[in-house]
Amino acid sequence: MTQVLCVAGARPNFMKIAPVMAALAETGIAAQLLHTGQHYDAAMSDSFFADLGIPRPEHHLEVGSGSHAVQTAEVMKRFEPVLETVQPQAVLVVGDVNSTLACALVAAKHGVRVIHVEAGLRSYDRGMPEEINRVLTDQISDLLFITEKSALANLVREGIDPARVEFVGNVMIDTLYRNLERAVPASHTLGTLLPQYAVLTLHRPSNVDDPDTLAALLDVIGEINRSLPVAMPLHPRTRGNIEKFGFTARLDGLHILPPLGYLEMLGLMRDAKLVLTDSGGIQEETTALGVPCLTLRENTERPITLTEGTNTLVGPDPAAIRAAFSDVMSNGGKAGRIPEYWDGRAAMRIAYTLKGWLPQRKGASAISGIKAA
Repeated sequence: MTQVLCVAGARPNFMKIAPVMAALAETGIAAQLLHTGQHYDAAMSDSFFADLGIPRPEHHLEVGSGSHAVQTAEVMKRFEPVLETVQPQAVLVVGDVNSTLACALVAAKHGVRVIHVEAGLRSYDRGMPEEINRVLTDQISDLLFITEKSALANLVREGIDPARVEFVGNVMIDTLYRNLERAVPASHTLGTLLPQYAVLTLHRPSNVDDPDTLAALLDVIGEINRSLPVAMPLHPRTRGNIEKFGFTARLDGLHILPPLGYLEMLGLMRDAKLVLTDSGGIQEETTALGVPCLTLRENTERPITLTEGTNTLVGPDPAAIRAAFSDVMSNGGKAGRIPEYWDGRAAMRIAYTLKGWLPQRKGASAISGIKAA
């Protein structure tokens, strides 16, 4: 009997599901993996399974691209018959992508318990589709695992019983520590040895869909590149918009890279002097690596990377980016510390909690494990 049906769909999910699947196997919990196919490009999906040692999925929905509504609906349609066939005790979802919400909704409507890994994170920006996914998934989850204690306050404010919440730490950091020694050196990825360099990732619609915002960001990155070489793994969405807006010349001089596998990206970040990003996960990874991070967003759902980590919010404002970059070059940038339970054991805490929770009936609130309060 399958106890837990685990769901992954997009690149950020793979780093989170890898240690969870390993921990469930180690503790004897019968689990199956379902890949929705939300990210279907081999560079953004298949390579991660190979890099992280994720078992091949027993189920693959092959959903592909589409608008948020179309993609969410298609995942729900294709997930329902799998759920009816497998009949797990619980469905485990991670993160905040469309697949997360879609599979959680189907499970909840079928009376199957929902487990949400990385619950309670809030940017308080409802313009982000991920924020909608986070809020709704948490509301219908039976067991919520959080990465930082501030997430508990968010959940309680939204009416969620603290007895359903468990503070376990960050499974993405489990993956980072497990693979750090295997990370591909930056010189191999870049094809040259740079004594110092910055890494840029850019993909948020708020940054890359508006031509004025994108132009301003590329221009200030061009300025930075004259002082510190910038390596940019180019997201397909960003590449498409750069070409559509006629901005290709603004990439001149940058070290443009294709989308990278996990081990290549990890090595590139580890060896960098600075990372500039609009990604949520990279804010966490740079904190764990001790690398200064400038986040090109007005808000973050991961506040612990600001209060304890190496992250600084600069938004898309060129003047703020210049000032923060100057601080990095002059003073080394923001120093931080590793947050509590970001120790490589988060997935095992999840598995040990589930050993006691899965045999309970639906609706029981008692959790044996590391309490969030």
